[in-house]
Amino acid sequence: MSPTDLLRPRDGDALRAELRRIAQSSGVPVVFGGEISAHTLHLSEFHGTRTRGLDGLLIPTRSGLGGRVMDQRAPAAVSDYGSSQYITHDYDRPVLGEGLRSIVAVPVVVAGAARAVMYAAVRERGPIGGRVADTLVQASKRLSQEIAIRDEVDRRLRMLDTRTGGPESSSVTELLRDVHAELRTLTSSSAETDLRPALTTLSEKIAYALHPGAHQSGLTLSAREKDVLAQIALGCTNAQAAERLSLKAETVKSYLRTAMSKTGTRTRHEAVVAARRAGLLP
Repeated sequence: MSPTDLLRPRDGDALRAELRRIAQSSGVPVVFGGEISAHTLHLSEFHGTRTRGLDGLLIPTRSGLGGRVMDQRAPAAVSDYGSSQYITHDYDRPVLGEGLRSIVAVPVVVAGAARAVMYAAVRERGPIGGRVADTLVQASKRLSQEIAIRDEVDRRLRMLDTRTGGPESSSVTELLRDVHAELRTLTSSSAETDLRPALTTLSEKIAYALHPGAHQSGLTLSAREKDVLAQIALGCTNAQAAERLSLKAETVKSYLRTAMSKTGTRTRHEAVVAARRAGLLP
């Protein structure tokens, strides 16, 4: 199993979670979507549908509302799907068979490419409220940011794995430690609180990948203590760690003291070694 396979959760799971949140927070009766591969949208996630007509539908670029959104990489809506002149009507049968009339679609765009499309729909004609569209756009931004972070982790792993010939090399280990520290920084600074669990999970998987049998020690550190030690492990000074984590230098010293106390160590670098042995840092 490659490092990428180990570290990357399924993007479809993240999409499913966002659609579930949209359904719960917006009150719109039908929410659905899917991922894009080879310029084709595959509808796979549904909330509120009554039939299976849309399930598994494959939509190429420029076809229907989803294909238009894919192509333009921008949100779009129709207030009466069946009579709209804004879209092609390749999918009238499954869409109208579900009773959908007013639909808004929003792409998830990462590095200039559409990676997924999310829809909200009602069974009456007329525009969907701006609040629903705003909810979709915000969900799209969250999912875009999460996928972009995953892509960057994968890119770095592939790059160094190619250069060094395998995941056991010391340079790959150093890369994983660097990525881990960056993820800890993003976790602490992200304005999107709902992204933090996903970022934390990625950083913990990196630590586990390098120390798969070390999690039986019973040692526990707080999230902030791990954040600080991750920066120290890269060679950062207290001031540099404070800047990266948006903390005060004295606060960093405080976290270091508690981490050293918990690990039974006397120096910051001994604390890093102890945290690595416990599988808490890569």
